[in-house]
Amino acid sequence: MKNLERLFAEKLLKIKAIKLQPSNPFTWASGWKSPFYCDNRKTLSYPSLRSFVKTELTRIILEHFSTVDAIAGVATGAIPQGALVADELNLPFVYVRSTPKDHGLENLIEGELRPGMKVVVIEDLVSTGKSSLKAVEAIRRNGCDVIGMVASYTYDFPEAEKAFKEAHVPLITLTNYEAVIEVALRTEYIAEEEIPTLDRWRKDPANWNPED
Repeated sequence: MKNLERLFAEKLLKIKAIKLQPSNPFTWASGWKSPFYCDNRKTLSYPSLRSFVKTELTRIILEHFSTVDAIAGVATGAIPQGALVADELNLPFVYVRSTPKDHGLENLIEGELRPGMKVVVIEDLVSTGKSSLKAVEAIRRNGCDVIGMVASYTYDFPEAEKAFKEAHVPLITLTNYEAVIEVALRTEYIAEEEIPTLDRWRKDPANWNPED
C-alpha cells in the first residue's frame, strides 16, 4: 500500500489536483482556513489516470470486501468513480445525496438497493468524515449492511479516524496526507520549513490560524 499511496500522490500533484499553499491558505465550504486543497475530480479529465483510479479502487474492494453486492457513490464527487467501479465489478450502483431531492420522489438514495445487500461506499475525499458517514447511515436505514468504504484520499484528521471507528466502517484509501507531504517534499513542491505549519493545521483544522 505504501508504494500505491506515494504513486497516486505523485499523480495527483502532477496534474495539480492537490495544492499546498501554507502562506496563502484556501477557505473551504465549511469556512475553515486551510493550506491544503485536494480536487480529485480533476482525475476524470485524464483517461489513463481515471482508469488507474478505477482499477485500484476495484482491486481494493476485491481484496478486502469480496462479499460486496452493490456499490454506492457519495454525491457528487464520487458518483463517476463509483459508477466506473460498479461497471468493472458488474454490480448494481446507487448514489447517495447529501439531502433528499426537493421534488418528485424526494429520494435520498438514487437507484435501487434491496434490504440485506452488502454495500461498499465509494468516496472521493474524506475530511471530517461527516458527509461520508451520513451516506452510510442512509444506506443502513435502507436495511443494508455497509461492509466498508474506499476513497481516493483522506486528510487523516483525528476526528475522522474516531468517527469511522465508532461507526464500525473500515476505510481504505488510495493515498493520504502523509504520503502527499512526503512526495511534495521530495519533489520540492513544498519546502521543509513549511511542514510545521501544515502539521499544526492538520492537528486542529477547525481552529487553525495561518498567522499563528
